[in-house]
Amino acid sequence: MKNLLLQIFTWWNGQTIGTWFFTRRHGKKVGEDEFGNVYYEGPMTSWGKPKRWVIYKGYAEASAIPPGWHGWMHYRTDVPPSKEDYKPREWQKQHKQNLTGTPLAYHPKGSLAATGERARVTGDYDAWTPGN
Repeated sequence: MKNLLLQIFTWWNGQTIGTWFFTRRHGKKVGEDEFGNVYYEGPMTSWGKPKRWVIYKGYAEASAIPPGWHGWMHYRTDVPPSKEDYKPREWQKQHKQNLTGTPLAYHPKGSLAATGERARVTGDYDAWTPGN
C-alpha cells in the first residue's frame, strides 16, 4: 500500500503511476545499468526520434545515469550500452551523489554555512556594526 501511495503522490521515488501505465502500454525495455535503473524506448516523438526514458531505482537523480546511458538517452548514439561492449573512457568519472542540502555539502570559505569565523574585511571597506 505504501509503495502505491508513493507512486501516486511522488515523482522522485522511482516512477509515478502515470509513468507506470505509459511504460506498460508503450515501453520496450532496452536495458539496465549497474545502479538498477531501467531504460525504455517508446513511440516516435514529433521530431521523428523514439521517446526514451529511465525508471530510476529509488530516488530519482539524473546524475546517477552512467556515461554510456547518458549518451543514449540524449540521442548521441542509437546503440544502447546493453547492445554493445561499452567501456567508459578514462576521463569519465564514476557517479558521485549530489550532496546539496545535506551536512556534507560543499561550503566555500566565507559562506554563511561554513564553519569557523570569517576573516575581517580589509581594504577601504568596513562593515557596519550597530552603535557606530
